[in-house]
Amino acid sequence: MANNTADHPPGNSVAEGNHDGDFGMAVTDLRDLMELRSAEAVTLIQETYGDVQGICRRLKTSPIEGLSGNPVDLEKRHASFGKNFIPPKKAKSFLALVWEALQDVTLIILEIAAIISLGLSFYHPPGGDSEACGQVAGGVEDEGESQAGWIEGAAILFSVIIVVLVTAFNDWSKEKQFRGLQSRIEQEQKFTVIRKGQVIQIPVAELVVGDIAQIKYGDLLPADGILIQGNDLKIDESSLTGESDQVRKSLEKDPMLLSGTHVMEGSGRMVVSAVGLNSQTGIIFTLLGASEHDEEKKVKKTKTQDGIALEIQPLKSEEAAESEEKEEKEEVKPVKKVNVTKKEKSVLQGKLTKLAVQIGKAGLIMSALTVIILILFFVIDTFAIQGRTWVAECTPIYIQYFVKFFIIGVTVLVVAVPEGLPLAVTISLAYSVKKMMKDNNLVRHLDACETMGNATAICSDKTGTLTMNRMTVVQAYIGDTHYRTVPEPDAIKPETLETLVNSISINSAYTTKILPPEKEGGLPRHVGNKTECALLGLVLELKRDYQPIREEIPEEKLYKVYTFNSSRKSMSTVLKNADGGYRMYSKGASEIILRKCSRILDTQGQPRNFKPKDRDEMVRKVIEPMACEGLRTICVAFRDFPAEAGEPNWEVENDILNDLTCIAVTGIEDPVRHEVPEAIAKCQRAGITVRMVTGDNINTARAIATKCGILLPGEDFLCMEGKEFNQQIRNDQGEVEQERLDKVWPKLRVLARSSPTDKHTLVKGIIDSTVLETRQVVAVTGDGTNDGPALKKADVGFAMGIAGTDVAKEASDIILTDDNFTSIVKAVMWGRNVYDSISKFLQFQLTVNVVAVIVAFTGACITQDSPLKAVQMLWVNLIMDTLASLALATEPPTESLLLRKPYGRNKPLISRTMMKNILGHAVYQLVIIFTLLFAGEKIFDIDCGRNTPLHSPPTEHYTIVFNVFVMMQLFNEINARKIHGERNVFEGIYKNPIFCSVVLGTFVLQIVIVQFGGKPFSCTALTIDQWLWCVFIGVGELLWGQLISAIPTHHLKFLKEAGHGTTKEEMHAEELTEGDDEIDHAEMELRRGQILWFRGLNRIQTQMDVVYTFQTGQAAVPGALRRQPSVVSQHNDATATKTLSSPTHVGLSSSSSLTNSAGAPPPAASSSTAGN
Repeated sequence: MANNTADHPPGNSVAEGNHDGDFGMAVTDLRDLMELRSAEAVTLIQETYGDVQGICRRLKTSPIEGLSGNPVDLEKRHASFGKNFIPPKKAKSFLALVWEALQDVTLIILEIAAIISLGLSFYHPPGGDSEACGQVAGGVEDEGESQAGWIEGAAILFSVIIVVLVTAFNDWSKEKQFRGLQSRIEQEQKFTVIRKGQVIQIPVAELVVGDIAQIKYGDLLPADGILIQGNDLKIDESSLTGESDQVRKSLEKDPMLLSGTHVMEGSGRMVVSAVGLNSQTGIIFTLLGASEHDEEKKVKKTKTQDGIALEIQPLKSEEAAESEEKEEKEEVKPVKKVNVTKKEKSVLQGKLTKLAVQIGKAGLIMSALTVIILILFFVIDTFAIQGRTWVAECTPIYIQYFVKFFIIGVTVLVVAVPEGLPLAVTISLAYSVKKMMKDNNLVRHLDACETMGNATAICSDKTGTLTMNRMTVVQAYIGDTHYRTVPEPDAIKPETLETLVNSISINSAYTTKILPPEKEGGLPRHVGNKTECALLGLVLELKRDYQPIREEIPEEKLYKVYTFNSSRKSMSTVLKNADGGYRMYSKGASEIILRKCSRILDTQGQPRNFKPKDRDEMVRKVIEPMACEGLRTICVAFRDFPAEAGEPNWEVENDILNDLTCIAVTGIEDPVRHEVPEAIAKCQRAGITVRMVTGDNINTARAIATKCGILLPGEDFLCMEGKEFNQQIRNDQGEVEQERLDKVWPKLRVLARSSPTDKHTLVKGIIDSTVLETRQVVAVTGDGTNDGPALKKADVGFAMGIAGTDVAKEASDIILTDDNFTSIVKAVMWGRNVYDSISKFLQFQLTVNVVAVIVAFTGACITQDSPLKAVQMLWVNLIMDTLASLALATEPPTESLLLRKPYGRNKPLISRTMMKNILGHAVYQLVIIFTLLFAGEKIFDIDCGRNTPLHSPPTEHYTIVFNVFVMMQLFNEINARKIHGERNVFEGIYKNPIFCSVVLGTFVLQIVIVQFGGKPFSCTALTIDQWLWCVFIGVGELLWGQLISAIPTHHLKFLKEAGHGTTKEEMHAEELTEGDDEIDHAEMELRRGQILWFRGLNRIQTQMDVVYTFQTGQAAVPGALRRQPSVVSQHNDATATKTLSSPTHVGLSSSSSLTNSAGAPPPAASSSTAGN
């Protein structure tokens, strides 16, 4: 051990060795020290440094004053020990994203076909007599025209380039947005340190080695440290060690605190000993970075905890890389080894995947049919009917035809597959997330905002969410008198007052204070625990000050502290008296503390006996009346341990926390936020049940619930306490039974005196219940460390941004930056809006697809040529899809969204009304287009465009068909703004500037294409009359839309819905296999042969990447582990087919190897790291 000090002077001379940057310890010493645990560490500290104070001296810091905060000193520390920052992976370059977008199979097929077409257009068969090849070559004599044969191929390539650039740009901006959001979250994470004797909060990245940090219940440690002083400190180190038991930390046994671990109980101070890459988390990060490259080369086998051997996908699939790189961004990322149950797919994602598979299948069949029919038609016509023979010199010309047919087939496919769909989802979600920031919702998992639209139940905390969390004492019971307002100091005996003031000042976290208001005339600022602030406020109202008392008895002098936790529901502090005896001050929920009291201070300030019957009378006369007015009652008490009795055994809490003397009972009011009753009424109108889950007693809870409107007069709702709730839902063995729970939860509105376990049980019970037709979608709010399990279990977890602990924020999906219930209602509105935006886009998209596919298919079969050319199709499909997804996905939400019931998990994406609209408009468009196609030349008195030879110039006839088609889509886009059969499609159109600019922009581009597009777009300029007719037919769409909405949907029984969610039977099956590997039903379908094709529809994947990345790990605070299965990415790698089964419990490690959304487990090396 001694060799550690070899290069350094002994401890005491360090102070004199004042060379620049010459600290008494090097990074390596600290690193070696931090790798030790418990007893080993204590021994090393004692042998080498004497004690923790010795380490502080060497690091030139004061355990009480902290660092000076001098910039030169901080810079020196940065240079010597590094910064508290783990550098993120480099973002993908734009070129890399372009390369990724090029991987799309449909695009590759188009590129190949275009290149073949280009090549053949430059190849002129030597002396091949065109007559010999039959009429196929007719028209090629025109030299200028044959030279233009290359244009179509070039135009297709050009459109492909445009598509790729648009896709890459989208990905790039998403990445940029993502990183921006990430850094915002990081900047918001602050930590409390002592500098120059002042307690201040600094951003986590500014912590340096030698800082003295204050840690308390609920913190996530941002750096490694050594404990200087602790009260009842317990840490959850499962994120690093995998041990689920909480580790008790103390100077004597185990003073080592590690980054990425959570403080579950107690408080204390530590000296920061390692930051950034030198901290335990950073070291693991470095290891992961090194092992990744080896991993990519080989696929290894590993054992999961379930003992299932499974193949591990190398981390080179683009999705893994992307999610990995986005997750690297985290500042402090613990290596996780958690049993993670796969969270269900988001509702929308499941429905969209299914729909995309179905449309993809249909498109594939149609395109194959088109190609086969065209080729057969050509072959039969040329070789059978005209009776020609295949001549060698005609081969290139025939091949050109085959290539043309192939291009038409691919074009049909391109049109059939709705590439715009994932883009619409991404845009809609990203747009919503950005706007939700303004509504005080910081969304950490992108899909949460859409799930919120389906929410059917909200389980909300009371304190801070429904109420203002600005606690004030409004009533008190002191010295046998019940004061309805805070009494004057003279009304209370001085001895009693002294004891009360001391008890409150000392027996509360010293981090809790009341500061002067920031603005003149504002309210004083409450810092720390709100209930304690109320009690300190009482001290100030009694014209006393708590600060001098705290200065007289600093934290170091507190003999023992029993901190507040959810099982104790009380806090006690022990002081050692001068005579060797002890005094303990306690405070906590009145019914709990009064049960432990055997005496009470009377009017004279003297203790008198307090029997159970006195207690019952007090509960009846004081506590219940206070609670019925919605007050939270806190009892303050003390106990003296005489010196002659010797030191009691502090570990036996039940004996210590007994035989107390009651000083006072205070009634604390937390007024209901004035906007909450209206927000709750909105929720109830929207078909969402609001339940209140609180730790307060039942009377207070009932009073507040009535004020909020959760309980309505005359309704038979249940209010129960946690104890009764558990008796009703558990069987004789104490296990929760779903049948029993199903009898309770539908009517339950208030659950009082509940423990975090009750909250979790309730949420799980509601989610798993099958009593109602649809599966309930539950949102939960939470702020405490103990709310973590319920937040994780819920479909959407809301953590409080102000009052919430780091642990709660990590488990959540959305952080409420203002802790306000009304923000949840805004989230519901945005969620429903996302859902509706996607439906609007689908309605528009599918009309375009149905019409285009039918036109291309029938046109090809009847005229051997698609009326809409490849480049035109690409324009319609890609540009209009992209632009339309932008236009329809950015519709702002309206209050009317809250007037309907939630859709539920298995409501189809395409309702019967939408199906009516899609088919109705498709009929109109097809009738018009076929009329123009087969009779257009007569109507407009122009040349017929049908059966033109290869490479012939574009005709006015087909240009009009194309132009009318686009005009109809353009006006149908306005129809698509409404999906519930509303009449006024223009309502609120000016509120959406994006929509207006997209429609006008598309119109202008269309004019440019038709008038100047020429050969590449197969267009020829039209006259003003023809244009007016085209626009007039387009406007007909709006009139036709009115006609369709006049037809009542319920008469059209034949209409089917599409895009269903999981059905009830499937849901049951899923529940049965919850412990096993869950398999998505869309995956099952995919496996039946479409797998290869579907993997090709890569664009859907690329554009949904961001969605999955947000789900897998857009963890604001480290490592919120969401294993989101994604069908699409499951097939990302060829090996995926073999490794589809995704284990439910995997040893997950840090972000960089967090599973990609496919649920492919992390690479072997990192798994083994996790198990260290």
